Amino acid sequence: MSLFGSHDASAGAPSFPAAASPLLANLNPEQLAAVTLPAGNALILAGAGSGKTRVLTTRIAWLMQTGQVSPGGILAVTFTNKAAKEMMTRLTAMLPVNVRGMWIGTFHGLCNRFLRAHWKLANLPSTFQILDTQDQLSAIKRLMKQFNVDDERFPAKQTQWFIAGAKEDGLRPRDVEVRSEDDRKKVEIYQLYEEQCQREGVVDFGELMLRSYELLRDNDPVREHYQRRFRHILIDEFQDTNRLQYAWIKMLSGQTVDGRFVPGDSSVIAVGDDDQSIYAFRGARVGNMADFVREFDVQHQIKLEQNYRSFSNILDSANALIGHNTKRLGKNLRTEQGPGEPVRVYEATSDFAEAQWMVEEMRQLARDGIERKEMAVLYRSNAQSRVIETALFNAAVPYRVYGGLRFFERAEIKHALAYLRLLENKDDDTSFLRIVNFPPRGIGARSIELLQDAARAAGHSLHDAVSAVGGKAGANLSAFVAKIDVLREQTVGISLREIIELVLDHSGLVEHYKADREGADRIENLEELVNAAESFVTQEGFGRDAVALPVDELRQSPASQGLDPNRPVLDEAIEPLAPDAETGETLSPLAAFLTHAALESGDNQAQAGQDAVQLMTVHAAKGLEFDCVFITGMEEGLFPHENSMSDFDGLEEERRLMYVAITRARQRLYMSHSQTRMLHGQTRYNLKSRFYDELPEGALKWLTPKNQGFAPSAFGYGGGYATSRGAGGGSSYGGGGFGKESFASPPVPPQKAAPSHGLRSGMQVFHNKFGEGTVVALEGTGDDARAQINFPRHGVKWLALSVAKLTPV
Repeated sequence: MSLFGSHDASAGAPSFPAAASPLLANLNPEQLAAVTLPAGNALILAGAGSGKTRVLTTRIAWLMQTGQVSPGGILAVTFTNKAAKEMMTRLTAMLPVNVRGMWIGTFHGLCNRFLRAHWKLANLPSTFQILDTQDQLSAIKRLMKQFNVDDERFPAKQTQWFIAGAKEDGLRPRDVEVRSEDDRKKVEIYQLYEEQCQREGVVDFGELMLRSYELLRDNDPVREHYQRRFRHILIDEFQDTNRLQYAWIKMLSGQTVDGRFVPGDSSVIAVGDDDQSIYAFRGARVGNMADFVREFDVQHQIKLEQNYRSFSNILDSANALIGHNTKRLGKNLRTEQGPGEPVRVYEATSDFAEAQWMVEEMRQLARDGIERKEMAVLYRSNAQSRVIETALFNAAVPYRVYGGLRFFERAEIKHALAYLRLLENKDDDTSFLRIVNFPPRGIGARSIELLQDAARAAGHSLHDAVSAVGGKAGANLSAFVAKIDVLREQTVGISLREIIELVLDHSGLVEHYKADREGADRIENLEELVNAAESFVTQEGFGRDAVALPVDELRQSPASQGLDPNRPVLDEAIEPLAPDAETGETLSPLAAFLTHAALESGDNQAQAGQDAVQLMTVHAAKGLEFDCVFITGMEEGLFPHENSMSDFDGLEEERRLMYVAITRARQRLYMSHSQTRMLHGQTRYNLKSRFYDELPEGALKWLTPKNQGFAPSAFGYGGGYATSRGAGGGSSYGGGGFGKESFASPPVPPQKAAPSHGLRSGMQVFHNKFGEGTVVALEGTGDDARAQINFPRHGVKWLALSVAKLTPV
């Protein structure tokens, strides 16, 4: 008997009509079919804006409502913490059950949970720590210095990529094919790096996946346990999976017989969009979708093509463009919202003119009531943002570069986390080295070398080898270790907030930054770490005053996981440390928070900020949507990027990138390019992108003549400037669902000095260099007329009106 009604297990279907469920109300036919699929393997091709997350969560809720699965029998995998949290939030609203014990999360998050449960079998310490990308790079640099590796021949960053790539392909050092002497050296470094991580009890992101996969592959009882447990497996963003992630999914849902994969009894649903596969550079393999259809003998393929985000002019452009790709499964987005505004295309004479045009458009959009946070500027290369940022800054338009330095990646936060990690695991050498002399305590490079030599000779961690170092160096090191050990003793039995406050007070970090001229912001960030920790324990259900408990008190029975209580336990180490019935956690608050910080640091997604224009690369824009989108730099060599143009697969990936960019727009889409652009220190003369020729002409509106050439500037900042009236003279702002029809006025030409120059005190004006300002005073006439103007970004300036090019705002 389910929580929601009876279910005939033998029939394999609900005992009441599916359409009668309130869960299924307002689903379109394709969504309904996907949600109510019978048991079996299926592929759902979910187009942009087609309600993919709704389908996934409703499918899970429907399976539980109809009694086909318990919460413990579902595994749902996605790519970002943000997406996983959204799924949990929606399920909590849909179901009158506690969903915290369900296995819903990112690949890395779920593998972390798996390895925490089976740390002995995985040959890891119970308190193993996770190295984020920066910590991993530091560990590799330390290793290379220790073994005198030539860092010019083998740069640490490239070595990091080599190791990550090998792990994504499921390769240990012994498995990597060696084709050259350089390959041999890289494999040697990889082996030394593995030994170092094992010795220190740390794992990187790639290791989370690889070690989980190997444990499932090599331990039949563990694999069979999870295959019995997870009856329904759902994978989101399947087009972004790499080889190892796909192999991990196969390991949970089938077996290999005579070299051929045979699906098991689990139902696996892959949800994705091959047209949005844009992470090949990270190892994503769009071919996994075709392999899945073949290897899992997929009988059900459903296309979600109805788009709820964009008008049809935008969708027609996306469909026409992506139709030029040959390696796709094929679908066509449609909408019932009507054509909407045409896609506006602008050609500027320079990148600066392009940026100025965008600023003017944004001003008009803001006057029409559009929030700035609903305006996004997308670019193919980060290098393009500088000119755009300068134009926005000078115009006093608030903006935010999406995906900038995140909270847990800031130096002061990483210092504080290193102290916390050392409390949790004294053998974490990476954290030890980060803070052993920070704040400075007289421990120099020579002292650290002596300690590393002693540790290596004894086979100990740096912490345990301190006693082997004598003299002043040994005394300073012993004092540091004593400080850490005392802190560790003082944190027993106190809450996470108190632990962090204690560390901040006794580590010297706050006092250090107080002495720093620019340390105020860093101190505020350290204070925010306390708030982040308190928010974390509250959200995770620990309670504000929760303290660490022995692991034995957290171990639960099989019944608490929704499993058969009569099923024999295979081995104590095989049965996972079950989630607490209330919190779903098996770790102490500190260990859980450190895991959270490491996983968040590795997450590509950032939170939305104030009401500001959003700037980002097209890659960073995936998964986001905005009312108004500007796609800039639509030029050959830039978009499509020059690195891809000689490679057929590369060009198809660039087209998918463009498809993603187009489908971010809900109501209004702009595309722009410039005849000249400063990039990498030189002026480039560009041809407009070939992608323009792949768009439907009927959906476009050219704001400048299609081939306008190099027109002289009328306004002093590069030729070709046009307001949204465009070549045809019609307003760019009429209709389109943005409120009343309005008309943009072109900038007022610069006023030559005359008694009637049109300026007055208090008037807002715009200057190409200094941005917006307020007229404070006026004096003189004719050629001697000048104005005193207060520019918020540049201060008060006197400008001669016969020279300055001012535009009333």
